[in-house]
Amino acid sequence: MDLTLPPQVTDRAFARLAEINESADAPQALRVAVDGGGCSGFQYEIRLDVAPEADDLVLEKDGQRVFVDSISLPFLSNAVIDFSEELIGARFVINNPNATSSCGCGTSFSM
Repeated sequence: MDLTLPPQVTDRAFARLAEINESADAPQALRVAVDGGGCSGFQYEIRLDVAPEADDLVLEKDGQRVFVDSISLPFLSNAVIDFSEELIGARFVINNPNATSSCGCGTSFSM
């Protein structure tokens, strides 16, 4: 039995994506991926994309979409994709229960 749970996307993250798309020429989705590297071993790549790849998990709400590729999916099992607005800036963030440690900027982690 596979216990891998897909990541969840908060309403706040979907709402921010909708705001981004209000001024976009064509609808864009948020792509969340995990790459090797960064100061802690792995790093998140978060960017806008227009179309899913064949093996992507597509998370959707109110016409807004988030893509996660199949290689990144196990690293993001049960994670929460959110949007944070703080004094230092606003950004999409990943709250990942699989990460054993992370760097101060929150974009790099280890397992």
